[in-house]
Amino acid sequence: MKPLEDYLIVDFSQFLSGPSASLRLADLGASVIKIEKPGTGDICRTLYTSDLIMNGESSIFHTINRNKESFAADFKNAEDLEKIKMLIKKADVVMHNFRPGVMDRVGLSYNNVKAINPKVVYAEISGYGNHPDLVDKPGQDLLLQSLTALTWLTGNQNDGPVPMGLSIVDMLAGAHLAQGILAALYRKTIKNMGALVQVSMLDSAIDFQFETITTFFNDGGELPVRTKTNNAHAYLGAPYGIYKTKDGFLALAMGSIPFLADLLKCDELLKFPKNKFELRDKIKKVLAKHLKTQNTNFWLDILEPADIWCAKVLNYQELFEEEGFKVLDFVQNVTMGDGYSYDTTRCPITIDGERFTARKGSPKLGEHNEKILTELIN
Repeated sequence: MKPLEDYLIVDFSQFLSGPSASLRLADLGASVIKIEKPGTGDICRTLYTSDLIMNGESSIFHTINRNKESFAADFKNAEDLEKIKMLIKKADVVMHNFRPGVMDRVGLSYNNVKAINPKVVYAEISGYGNHPDLVDKPGQDLLLQSLTALTWLTGNQNDGPVPMGLSIVDMLAGAHLAQGILAALYRKTIKNMGALVQVSMLDSAIDFQFETITTFFNDGGELPVRTKTNNAHAYLGAPYGIYKTKDGFLALAMGSIPFLADLLKCDELLKFPKNKFELRDKIKKVLAKHLKTQNTNFWLDILEPADIWCAKVLNYQELFEEEGFKVLDFVQNVTMGDGYSYDTTRCPITIDGERFTARKGSPKLGEHNEKILTELIN
């Protein structure tokens, strides 16, 4: 039995942040009903990040909305709104990621929903919380990365601001919302009371940087400085970084420079008997030149037996051929209601040795209206 079986989640969220939270709850056994606008549905259905179309819709939608049901209903239609309220009455969790004020205008604010279902867990993601200057701006991932200084930690010193290659703030906010929902559900079980759970993408992006921000506060307000080359962490010294080899790339974490000089037979490194932070650019320059002389596996055969933290840098094709990936059994095949099936990742959480998988793919818009009307509303 999955831990969240018998819990009902009514999910109004769109795009990535909210749906990523409800995806994790669905993975853990919750029944997730996705409320969508008739005709168009979740905007993510047509949000393409590549030219890939899967069964007529965006690959992003399929990835983040598997194992959910779709109920098409229009807020502005009085009959549909009444059906939604009847569904809410039976929900354990109601969640959304609309801009502040949207749910108030349609009569589904926390206070409205609490009046319908006093012990409900009401969860919401916003872009900027109640920040007075930003509250009305779009909560989009790249904008949040830019507004929270996250772009100054990736890339090399002279690259300018570099965003991460994933919608990282969306995913972080979704993870935080799922954590908050689980905590509120625990309290509901213990104390028989509901909760209002609120997460902003702004808060999540800042919290993500707790390590570097704490360093900034306690280091005289010095801005983080990336190394000129091979940067992987603005606050860590050499050799921390990724280096080109003769046939690929090698990642090196922390290590003693004199010890590395001996292991790698690199006499030029002996000029640095102490690994001082201010010398990291010079050390990395020497390392980068030296590591290009041999293949990646040549260096790994030397470094790994000496317990130096290092790794080959893999692309997707190489990763999925690795035995270490295959034993994870991380790929699952899911099937939509019309028979279309696709491969995707599984839930990363294991409880009591059980890996959580699902066979149900993403829903077609309004696919489960009749089922939900029969089982939960009428």
